[in-house]
Amino acid sequence: MGSITRSFANNITTSGVLLPASLNNNSIANVTEYNAAIATGNMVLISSQTASNSASISFTTGIDSTYKEYQFYFIDIHPRTDSTIFQFNLSTDSGSNYNVTKTSTFFNSTHAESDAGGALDYKTNSDLAQSTGFQFLNQDGDLSSDTDHLIVGNMTLFNPASTTYLKHFIAVCQNNHPADYSAHNFIAGYGNTTSAVNAVQFKMSSGNMDGTILMYGIV
Repeated sequence: MGSITRSFANNITTSGVLLPASLNNNSIANVTEYNAAIATGNMVLISSQTASNSASISFTTGIDSTYKEYQFYFIDIHPRTDSTIFQFNLSTDSGSNYNVTKTSTFFNSTHAESDAGGALDYKTNSDLAQSTGFQFLNQDGDLSSDTDHLIVGNMTLFNPASTTYLKHFIAVCQNNHPADYSAHNFIAGYGNTTSAVNAVQFKMSSGNMDGTILMYGIV
């Protein structure tokens, strides 16, 4: 025990400050609080918008160089029209036009309430290849408007203010199909532009929607 005490004492300055050599991955256990000067990462809520029989939700402010990563959370998004598609597009002119060229991938897993139809598929009708159209967040036409049905999930947009790199995005969503099965959707791709992206719009392919979308900046 004496050798341990002496070793520890050798790493303390005369003013009582621990030297860097005294700290490693095994020297501190059960930490519950850090000094405010230590960056531990943060989600900062920038904006929250709620649709009530609305055509779309657009985020036209708050997307800038403040954060390198933006996350959008879809809370109980309910379509007013059956067999529609929840989708998004990007803008480089503060929302005057949502027409950024995109290339993407889309696959999903499905399983019916009847325990039938379990599948994992790549969806060529839901991806994009150098298209300015809206990117699907659920498989083409499989979103149900039943009163208790909806789509939830999140999307990450990386470094939208960059004027050097393309604008990558990743989304994961879960929805109810009109035929009563679960659909888990995985979408990823990039906006093929080096212009800064400064607005994002979400809407249904037809009809209006209800629900809330939250936009966070990641420190």
